[in-house]
Amino acid sequence: MIKLTTPISEETARSLKVGDEVLLSGTIVTARDAAHKLMVEEKPDFPRPYMKDGVIYHCGPVVKKHEDGSYSFVAAGPTTSTREEPYQAAVCEEYSVRAVIGKGGMGPKTLEGLQKVGAVYLHAVGGAGTLIAKRCTKVETVFKLEEFGTPEAFWVIQVEDFPCVVTMDSHGNSLHKEIAAKSDEIAKELMGLK
Repeated sequence: MIKLTTPISEETARSLKVGDEVLLSGTIVTARDAAHKLMVEEKPDFPRPYMKDGVIYHCGPVVKKHEDGSYSFVAAGPTTSTREEPYQAAVCEEYSVRAVIGKGGMGPKTLEGLQKVGAVYLHAVGGAGTLIAKRCTKVETVFKLEEFGTPEAFWVIQVEDFPCVVTMDSHGNSLHKEIAAKSDEIAKELMGLK
């Protein structure tokens, strides 16, 4: 198990390989469709301090607001990452992001972007939202909550020992691509097409 703490250097990100198990700690930022679209089209500055050598988490959390105005995460499972495929490479380059957390992997455009900037894709366990929320120890701040709503806002959070697996690395390797190819071969055999 590799312990990673943000900020993550390019050298550290490039040292990670597909299959590495990671426990991530430090500051990360949630970002989904609206956030990625905004970062590509308008390139706002507010996320830069949190994203430089940082981590984006594809997550639409369930959030509780407390009487003192603070927030905490009730559920924080990963959302499907492929929706961000049109944007992710550009966002990683623009904001010097070193890791993206989500589920299901991403496509060739993102894989190329990870190689270019020195970043990795970290797969989180789907269906474990309440357990993952326990790894989210503090909500530091939130951006675009009014405009985007809770699931789409930029939540800046602290995590401790957040468990992930590297499934796409900066060397052009993608576990998702490998599994899809193997599955396709087996399907062809089963259908007598091979």
